[in-house]
Amino acid sequence: MDHPLEPVNSPLLYADWQHIDKISLEHFSTKDWQVLQSQRHIYYREQQARQALRMLADSEADETFGYRINNFRHCLQSATMALRDGLNEEDIVVSLFHDIGFISCPDSHGEFAAALLGNYVSERNRWMLRRHAIFQDVHCPHHPHADPQARERWRGHPNFEWAATFVERYDQAAIDPAYECAPLSHFEPMVMRLFSRPSQPLYID
Repeated sequence: MDHPLEPVNSPLLYADWQHIDKISLEHFSTKDWQVLQSQRHIYYREQQARQALRMLADSEADETFGYRINNFRHCLQSATMALRDGLNEEDIVVSLFHDIGFISCPDSHGEFAAALLGNYVSERNRWMLRRHAIFQDVHCPHHPHADPQARERWRGHPNFEWAATFVERYDQAAIDPAYECAPLSHFEPMVMRLFSRPSQPLYID
């Protein structure tokens, strides 16, 4: 005879927090929502950066489909190059995460990165992240599906030059297996500081 499973709650971040003992959102009371929201704000503040870093770290040992380095090392190399060029912390963290969705969300990985970072970075970087894959086409003259002129639709836009510079210096050239990268741990404090910024409304630009 089958026995019903005993309910097992996932652990809370802090022992003095409380679970909302409901299994349907429509049954949450006003007090339930107040408790949940008070815990949610702390949870996001302490966990968002850690979980973003873990997404990247989990790909460290991944295989590659042909590039000489995997996506983890590409992201690390991009961030290290930005660091050594003296870019500001935001630009360095953006470099670190610009291809975070390259494998799991290949056809819209720029949007993936923009969604992850968008509430905490400048409009300049949101704009670049969404379009960096298209800006890369100019560096792939023999790619059968690349359009080297694709980025020209945005020429004259205030963020055009930053997108072009980012792709040229920190994306298309960040595939060197001999390049000595800083470890991921070096960037962790920067990531923590970026995600600790006040979250700004994310507008589609």
